[in-house]
Amino acid sequence: MDAVRVALLREVLAGTEWLGATRRFAGSLRASAVAHGGGLLLVGTRQYEPWHLAAHLVDEAAWSGTPELAPTLVRHDARASDPAHLAVGLGRLAAARRDETLLVVAPDGPGAVLLERVHDARRAGATVLALGTGEGELTAMAHERLVVPEGAELDLDTVQHLVSAAAGENTVPSGRGRRRFRDRLSRLAESLTAPPPPRW
Repeated sequence: MDAVRVALLREVLAGTEWLGATRRFAGSLRASAVAHGGGLLLVGTRQYEPWHLAAHLVDEAAWSGTPELAPTLVRHDARASDPAHLAVGLGRLAAARRDETLLVVAPDGPGAVLLERVHDARRAGATVLALGTGEGELTAMAHERLVVPEGAELDLDTVQHLVSAAAGENTVPSGRGRRRFRDRLSRLAESLTAPPPPRW
């Protein structure tokens, strides 16, 4: 979902609880990651890896001048032969430190192994954020949570788009002043309407 679609979605959701809820959650994510100078770990369940959210956070980190938002994707079945950015396994959560932030996306039950690793990370002092479809041990363990109940107006994928877009807002990149969503939207519109470069 691009910036234009996010803007349209926000217009449709004006007056609902979702805009405030996703911005609050994104604010907690951004504040934790920036305050600690990065160290954002992102993990899903064995059945669901949040690739899309990882990609959007990388984009938001670049667009907002906030590299701390670029996450390390932690995978259940990572192999040493995978490319470096895909080769980080669950053992990384056991090594989490006090100055790191762990974002867990769980559209289904997180499973005992993941819960144990999240518990280890929290005990080590990491800030834990949970984004999922239900209450339970994971949400009880999290410092901040955003629950998207089954049958809600929005699905978990859409909420992830809103969270990632909001995470990149209201930052102050060094030497460039406050870059707002409207500025990014304007830049995107300019790039879409610019003539293609000449082909030689």
